[in-house]
Amino acid sequence: MTGAKENNLKDLTVAFPLGMLVAVTGVSGAGKSTLVNDILYPAMARHFHGSQQKIGKHKAVIGLDQLDKVVAIDQKPIGRTPRSNPVTYIKVFDEIRKFFALLPESRVRGYTPGRFSFNVKGGRCESCQGDGVRKIEMHFLSDVYVKCEACDGSRFNVATLEVQYKGKSIADVLRLTVAEAVLHFSEHPKIVNQLQLLVDVGLDYLALGQPSSTLSGGEAQRIKLVTELSKVRDDVTRRGNKAPHTLYVLDEPTVGLHMADVDKLISVLHRLVDAGHSVVVIEHDLDVIAEADWVI
Repeated sequence: MTGAKENNLKDLTVAFPLGMLVAVTGVSGAGKSTLVNDILYPAMARHFHGSQQKIGKHKAVIGLDQLDKVVAIDQKPIGRTPRSNPVTYIKVFDEIRKFFALLPESRVRGYTPGRFSFNVKGGRCESCQGDGVRKIEMHFLSDVYVKCEACDGSRFNVATLEVQYKGKSIADVLRLTVAEAVLHFSEHPKIVNQLQLLVDVGLDYLALGQPSSTLSGGEAQRIKLVTELSKVRDDVTRRGNKAPHTLYVLDEPTVGLHMADVDKLISVLHRLVDAGHSVVVIEHDLDVIAEADWVI
């Protein structure tokens, strides 16, 4: 794949080898973001997804026929309300709700998975409509959220909370950290396999039900990586070698990360490449650059 940027002196051609981890680095103002975020990604997004995003000045992007799609994994929030949290975003909460609906107490009462959703009437607390908090609108300040007095922040009504697994209700499960939940559901591979991906990207300390509005940009980005890893795994299972070839774009994902978490991030990026995809990352971190297959 090549992109050309014209200046007064000459035409500059930049090659991005596919099937590799490519690091784009350089001093501030060198044009990293212009090349990747303003030209490469918008051009690919328009080609594959019909995006209307403005594309920076260039002559051509060649080699798009060798890819199937492009995905930008950025640090934008995964949600802005108390309802959105890590397990709803990666869809593992669907499996947890299905499991709770199969428990003996649920079967006796005729509960379905919807009973354990805080988005559906029946099982949720109607006082806060499943938010666990109540919003107080402030005229001159940001809105304030306070714990719902009716459910004490649990999000569910009393009848729903009476169904428990290993002594924990659905609300108790949402308070578990990812690491604790892996142990709690150790006998249930569908749930554990999804949660393990969060552990792999260094998010084992997050509570399952932690509101997305409280997550940092780096945490949101790694949760998005988990979603992509899950898609890659499912594609390999369903399609084998015919899984779509995706190019992933990340902009300085190591910002704010501890050194140990940087190592985990690098491992995840390699997993995407090992699955047959391509990764382009704008980065200053020397450890990431050293691990890259190709450096621009």
